Amino acid sequence: MPRFRLIVEYDGTDYVGWQRQDNGPSVQGAMEKAVLSLTGETVRVRGAGRTDSGVHARGQVAHLDLTRAWKPYTLQNALNAHLSLAGERVSILEVEEAAADFDARFSAIRRHYLYRIISRRSPLALEARRAWWVPKALDHDAMHEAAQRLLGHHDFTTFRSANCQATSPMRTLDRLDVTRTGDLIEIRASAQSFLHNQIRSFAGSLKLVGESKWTPDNLQAALEARDRKVCGPVAPPDGLYFMRVDY
Repeated sequence: MPRFRLIVEYDGTDYVGWQRQDNGPSVQGAMEKAVLSLTGETVRVRGAGRTDSGVHARGQVAHLDLTRAWKPYTLQNALNAHLSLAGERVSILEVEEAAADFDARFSAIRRHYLYRIISRRSPLALEARRAWWVPKALDHDAMHEAAQRLLGHHDFTTFRSANCQATSPMRTLDRLDVTRTGDLIEIRASAQSFLHNQIRSFAGSLKLVGESKWTPDNLQAALEARDRKVCGPVAPPDGLYFMRVDY
């Protein structure tokens, strides 16, 4: 039974998230329906990360097993055709055959995310639901300086959702950079894995630094408190993008 590795892009606005759920349409569900429509097979499409409702992806990785040995480009084109006919906002960017022991989630060694903030007085039109609109001026240099306090191996209890199902709050953060181009502020985060709402919690707390409501010391104190109550506001999902997975 051949295994296929897929790179997937999607607009998460109208989905309840990656994972199939009973309360609305999911990206996983959309892909599994497309596979069923194409092949007649009921399969489980497994992703590298379970993005939340409203979160987007430019490089989600998934794998699936099929009974037929499809040519990768044929499978890619056929799945995209079925997704398009169904009106889904999901696109398969690449398909390749994978080793039998490849697992999109458990074989990953690093995941990369982007959080986008647009800091300007005027509300968003073209970028609505694609970024977090912050009408106040933000000091991105101060945000970057503060972000470096979070690098390394820490107990990230402060920055995890109360509903997080991870068995441990310990994570190693490899990268957390804040840059600015015009009105656009980008926060790029890399780690082997993240806790539920961790990046959006980072973004909300870093916004406080950018507004001069917090200092880098305040952010570090919040980390060391290991207390969810001292976290800044959780940033909305609109600005978060799952960018890439390393294997």
